Amino acid sequence: MAITMNRVLVTGGAGFIGSHLCEDLLRSGRRVVVVDNLDDFYDPQLKRANLEAMKSAGDYDFYAVDIRDSSRLEQVFQTAQPDAVIHLAARAGVRPSLLYPALYTSVNVDGTLCLLELSRKYEVQRFVFASSSSVYGQFNRVPFSEDDPTSKPLSVYAATKAAGEGLAFAYSHLYQLPIICLRIFTAFGPRQRPDLAIRKFAQLIQEGKELPVFGDGSMSRDYTYVTDVVSAIELALEGDYPFEIFNVGNSHPVRLDYMIETLESAFGKKARRVALPTAPGDMPVTFASLEKSRRLLGYSPKVSFEEGMRLFVDWFRGQ
Repeated sequence: MAITMNRVLVTGGAGFIGSHLCEDLLRSGRRVVVVDNLDDFYDPQLKRANLEAMKSAGDYDFYAVDIRDSSRLEQVFQTAQPDAVIHLAARAGVRPSLLYPALYTSVNVDGTLCLLELSRKYEVQRFVFASSSSVYGQFNRVPFSEDDPTSKPLSVYAATKAAGEGLAFAYSHLYQLPIICLRIFTAFGPRQRPDLAIRKFAQLIQEGKELPVFGDGSMSRDYTYVTDVVSAIELALEGDYPFEIFNVGNSHPVRLDYMIETLESAFGKKARRVALPTAPGDMPVTFASLEKSRRLLGYSPKVSFEEGMRLFVDWFRGQ
């Protein structure tokens, strides 16, 4: 029997994906509780602006709480009594994770464990975990399928996401906590974090500054527009599974040099590229198989890379 998820707690709700998701949940009439510590990984003012923009979609409760702070987080659970938890909060990024491995492990593993434990205790009906395509690591084939091995991550960030999936399975198995893990492939769109390639490169091209290009330009990413990611999360929210893992991508990898050319065309100026060696931890390609996601989750991406870039550039120019 389908259970309606009326009270939804979203960690990382002030962030890029989280703010879009919360707006959609609010418009659907759900009660939304946002947990976000507004850390300084990037300018907290951008997250506060996201929170302000979300108000146009409806009223929500906001708690500035670190997901590792179990006592304060438990107070949120006691007050909110959520039907569902959507866990987006994380220290993100492959390259920074090599500089701060202890911090990434603490936030992404300990924080996830804290949320799983409270979700078990307060009998949450659905737990959606935002994993990452980076868990595929040292792969042998493309496109990546959910049953491919994930035992060879290429970065600390990837390892923490794989660990999160492992904890999620354990809690589902031990405590019958229904969990869906979504392996998200390179989300992009309005409000994108300033450290991510598309927004970072757009800023540099606009300002006429040099672009650091790692490798020979052949590195490819399966860029997924943010509304498609939100759609997948909402499908997972209603998905009636004890435990499942689904890819959330576009299934059309885009080369780095083509992404840069698309931005050059949008801004009407050439990028000042600076060639750099391939960075440690970077995967040469990400490419999602969507067969399982289409069949079991009902997920189907709607926005092409080109259309998504037009929408992103329109938003970027308005900032």
